[in-house]
Amino acid sequence: MRAGLREHAATVVVSALSSLFAVTLILFTGILTASIDPALVESQGTFYLVLMMVALIFILIALYVGAIVTANTFATIIAGRTRTIALLRLVGATSNRVRAGVAGEGLVMGAIGAVIGLVLAEGLCAAAVAWGPSLGWLPEGRDYPLFTPLVIVAVAVVVLTTWAAAWSGSRRVGKVSPIEATGAAVELRPEEARRRSGRTVWAIVLIIIIGVSLLALGILLGLITPLGLFVAFLGGLFSFTGIALGAHLVMPPLLGLAGRLLGSGPVGRLAAANAVRFPDRSSRATIGLVIGVTLVTMFAVALASYENMVLSAFAQDPDMAATFRETLAITTAVFTGLVGFSAVIAAVGMVNTLSLGVLQRTRELGLLRALGFTGDQVRGMVVAESVQMTFAALGFGLLLGVFYGWAAAQSLMGFEVGLVAPAIPWPILAGVVLFGVVLALGAAAVPSRRAVRVSPVTALAFD
Repeated sequence: MRAGLREHAATVVVSALSSLFAVTLILFTGILTASIDPALVESQGTFYLVLMMVALIFILIALYVGAIVTANTFATIIAGRTRTIALLRLVGATSNRVRAGVAGEGLVMGAIGAVIGLVLAEGLCAAAVAWGPSLGWLPEGRDYPLFTPLVIVAVAVVVLTTWAAAWSGSRRVGKVSPIEATGAAVELRPEEARRRSGRTVWAIVLIIIIGVSLLALGILLGLITPLGLFVAFLGGLFSFTGIALGAHLVMPPLLGLAGRLLGSGPVGRLAAANAVRFPDRSSRATIGLVIGVTLVTMFAVALASYENMVLSAFAQDPDMAATFRETLAITTAVFTGLVGFSAVIAAVGMVNTLSLGVLQRTRELGLLRALGFTGDQVRGMVVAESVQMTFAALGFGLLLGVFYGWAAAQSLMGFEVGLVAPAIPWPILAGVVLFGVVLALGAAAVPSRRAVRVSPVTALAFD
């Protein structure tokens, strides 16, 4: 079950990014605290603990996104290894043993990536401490911490999260039968995906029964007390987890709608059909980007709405309003950058899933060439699929982000201003859309070149 580096590149990159992010936040929290008063770090005073709690929130967000991306990556790898797994089952290997082997790959790749991230983070923080005082960023003569036991904990959590995500992503191993040893990559078709009643029921429960109910309750409580934010937060967490779990049902209709933008030509029609023909593959490629777009949009809308609500409450105090606006502008920039890091992790997942999909579709692409498709048409089809997935993810993520952001601000400040419309930070949303367009083109660059190199002979000799 040894896979090529190409299969596991995304897992190493995601775990490295997660480790880099977590360790850097932890160390910079100590550095920032020491720049104010070194005694606060040693005594772990209130300021240090508050900063660490804020850092922990963003670390958990990055780990959440990374876990979904890793699980989807391994689910894609399993689909491509159907023949190998079936052969192992044929010669007597049990599904648990094969699955343990796949999860073990996740553990190893997660450890490699986490160590790389740790080294990069330590180097980044060491450079900041060495050059920061001379550049005027940090006070001179301070003892800045470059290690804390929390760093080891963070690295271990990244490794364990990657292992757990790999185990989750390999759950289809037990459903691979020896007869499938004669085939290639196997993906569930729409009718098969819809028959997974257990997953569908759990998705509905998490989205509607738990998630939406808690969101509504949090918004109503927000009209009385700011503690409604905690209830709304749980509602958002449960509902979005349900969306991720039921992505095979949620994303295909959105992909079909986005597919209408590709035109009526053979390339566009085939690309649109491919996106909905295998809903599991398409949902794995898009749900990570949906998460990234939702997170960035949610924080931007929440902070913009919160700003409007507070400024409305400070309408009679211009000095306080001006001070608040300046402070919130800095906070918005910092939070957007921190959440944007999770969006980058999600983007890595989409690029990798699309690339793996092209690798596993050698026979399909070769047959298209045998039927008369030119290299440019095959390349155009792959690019069109990427554009379709990106547009669907962008549209859905923006809608979810606006709603979740408004719900967060409303549940926090509703008792001061009542029910108000969400504030839309158009520059940030425009940046998100621009990022999505660049991602769509960049994600398809390497896979499209690889697709063109597939010859008709390859398709005919694949089995």
